[in-house]
Amino acid sequence: MAFSLMLPPSPALHLARKPLGLRPTMPIRCFASAAVPTQSPKPKPFDLRTYWATLIAEINQKLDEAIPVQYPSRIYEAMRYSVLAEGAKRAPPVMCVTACELFGGDRLAAFPTACALEMVHAASLIHDDLPCMDDDPSRRGQPSNHTVYGVDMAILAGDALFPLGFRHIVSQTPSDLVPESRLLRVIAEIARSVGSTGMAAGQFLDLEGGPNSVDFVQEKKFGEMAECSAVCGGLLGGAEDEEIRRLRRYGRAVGVLYQVVEDILKEKTKSGMSNEEKNKKEGKSYVRLYGIEKALEVAEELKDKAKTELGAFEKYGDRVAPLYSFVDYAAERGFTFGGSS
Repeated sequence: MAFSLMLPPSPALHLARKPLGLRPTMPIRCFASAAVPTQSPKPKPFDLRTYWATLIAEINQKLDEAIPVQYPSRIYEAMRYSVLAEGAKRAPPVMCVTACELFGGDRLAAFPTACALEMVHAASLIHDDLPCMDDDPSRRGQPSNHTVYGVDMAILAGDALFPLGFRHIVSQTPSDLVPESRLLRVIAEIARSVGSTGMAAGQFLDLEGGPNSVDFVQEKKFGEMAECSAVCGGLLGGAEDEEIRRLRRYGRAVGVLYQVVEDILKEKTKSGMSNEEKNKKEGKSYVRLYGIEKALEVAEELKDKAKTELGAFEKYGDRVAPLYSFVDYAAERGFTFGGSS
């Protein structure tokens, strides 16, 4: 239900009429303006990889502290197994922190919500992988939670992570940095995102809906987490209502873009997959329904849509650069973390 799945480095993708520009070996370059005057010095490209890796280290430490092993230890061990998986990109918390800082917010104000988003994200993945859902035996380069701890414990671990996330926001967010009114909106946003009108709805239609539900499934199952992360960061940073609406559309487009490209890369590398991988349950995707060429067109449209929404934030200067870079990363996978894309 998210935009942080992991694949090995993959071949470049190209659109016949309008190249998507997926070049894994090229650095990501993002500028606030498409045209740069020739007489002016060229802006230095934003170093997304260093920025992201620095935040991952901080978030990993805070997540480790947020889920100490207590009685009954087996539940906490299962929770930690999925949340602290080595090599996880931490895309939802990084998006949250970045959106908060865009509006001048302190990342210390965002970290509790960022950790909560990762807990909720991990819980959704645990439940997604269950045999009765997507039936996936692996996640983030390791056996999935139910494969190691059993279905019963995986369900309990996921169930426990959802409320732990909410409690973490309330108990750990500095009251001098975030007014209570903003915090209530953050909690309501996360609850909406994971509920029956959000990711749960997307998972239901992925299991039961017809082929015409692919747009809804992609937006709710994969776009929802990125949308929620961007919106929560904006709320914590004090964004105006119109800015929140733009962040919502931006996050949704980036989340779906990531998954569309993921599906394209998987399809292009199927020849090297094992029979077990090929026979694994497949959800509804643009690639399965329309083929690679159409999916590439959808990806290009999503990339343009996300960057269009960012146009209104150029007044914040360099603080918008990470958000532009996220779009390019979702489309191009220009670098890897821990050997994963």
